[in-house]
Amino acid sequence: MKMSRLVAFSSSLLLGAALALTGAGIANADSSAAAVDYVALGDSYSSGVGAGSYDGSSCKRSSRAYPALWAAANSPSSFDFAACSGARTGDVTGSQLGRLNASTDLVSISIGGNDAGFADVMTTCVLQSEATCLNRVATARSYVDSTLPGRLDSVYSAIRSKAPSAQVVVLGYPRFYQLGGGCLAGLSEKERSAINGASDHLNTATAKRAADHGFTFGDVRQAFTGHEICSGSAWLHSVNWLNIGESYHPTAAGQSGGYLSVLKSAL
Repeated sequence: MKMSRLVAFSSSLLLGAALALTGAGIANADSSAAAVDYVALGDSYSSGVGAGSYDGSSCKRSSRAYPALWAAANSPSSFDFAACSGARTGDVTGSQLGRLNASTDLVSISIGGNDAGFADVMTTCVLQSEATCLNRVATARSYVDSTLPGRLDSVYSAIRSKAPSAQVVVLGYPRFYQLGGGCLAGLSEKERSAINGASDHLNTATAKRAADHGFTFGDVRQAFTGHEICSGSAWLHSVNWLNIGESYHPTAAGQSGGYLSVLKSAL
C-alpha cells in the first residue's frame, strides 16, 4: 500500500472512531432554581466534547458543557449529568433514563445526530470525493425522513413517562460552515452547503417531534450565526488531526455563548 493511501486509511479509522457523537415555569433567576431537580441527557454536544476540562470518563463530560454551566450558575437541588459522547437514541433509552423520576423538574437533551450518521458523513466528506460526500449526505437526509422520527418518539415518550412533570428542552445542532467564508482549503462550497442543509433538515425533524410531545425546542443555529467554521470567529472545531475527537464539536465558547444561552432562553 502506498504511503499516501496508508495515511488516508489510518486517518479514516481515527476520524470515524472519534467523531461518533462522540416542570413548566422554571425561572431563570438563581433564587428560583434552588428547588429544581435537573437531569442532562444526550450525546457529545451535551456532554461537552470539544470544550475541554473533561471528567475522565469515556463519556467525556465537560465542566464547560452547557448543563454543567447552568447547574453551576443556578445551584439546583440536584443535578445529574448523564449525557455521553457517542450516544444514540437507543443509548439514551437503554442507559440514561434511570436518572429520571417523578421529582425531576428539568430535562435537557440533544440526540439524533449520531443516529443519522454524523461521524460517517464527516469522515466521507473529509477524505473522499465531492460526489461521494454529497451521496452520503443524501443518505443521511433519507434516514432522517424515514427512521429517525420513530426513534425520537421512543426517547421522548420514555422521558415523559419517567418524568411526567418535567420541563423538557430539546437542543438542536448548529450549521457547521459559514458559506463564502475565510476557509481557503478543505471541503468545496457545494459540500459545505450540503452539510449545512442536512443540519437544517435534522433540526426541522427534531423540532417537530419535540413539539408533538409538548417539549421545547432550543434552536441553536441563530446563536452560532457568525461563529461557524470559516467565519474567523468559530465556536466549532474544524477537523483537527492533533486532537481528532474534538473535530466538528463546539468549543467552550460555543457551549457558553451558544448552547447555554439558548437553554436559558428556553427556560
